[in-house]
Amino acid sequence: MPKALLFVCLGNICRSPSAEAVMNAVIRKAGDENKFSCDSAGIIGHHEGERADSRMRAHAARRSYDLTSISRQFKYQTDFDKFDLIIGMDDQNISDLQSQARSKADLKKIVKMTDYCSKFTHYNTVPDPYYGGEAGFELVLDLLEDACEGLLNDLNGKL
Repeated sequence: MPKALLFVCLGNICRSPSAEAVMNAVIRKAGDENKFSCDSAGIIGHHEGERADSRMRAHAARRSYDLTSISRQFKYQTDFDKFDLIIGMDDQNISDLQSQARSKADLKKIVKMTDYCSKFTHYNTVPDPYYGGEAGFELVLDLLEDACEGLLNDLNGKL
């Protein structure tokens, strides 16, 4: 059975759908499609049912990533059971996820995306690009490419 990965940000329209798309590409490139499955969610449900932010989709498309996921809210009642690893984008996401954990087992599933960076180690979060400019969306993709490679290496090292 594949390891199920869930990427989480605030609204599930910029960072987490990008992380899902980048990770899927990294997994495909490694030929590990049978080992892992990916999804994304948001702490809040404000954008539930929407596609990813059009600016994020445009920046991702320039790097050949297709952001196809539809926004949904994180559901602690089922997501902790369904996913093996829940990856938050920033400290607030991590704190919000931890506050919804039902047990120590749930808490052990929560990790931070930037903990897997090897090139961009001076960033301790994936910053939200929503209110920023073009450079913010590019930075998010740079960080996610680095972190997703590191995450896959870490996961494959544990299999």
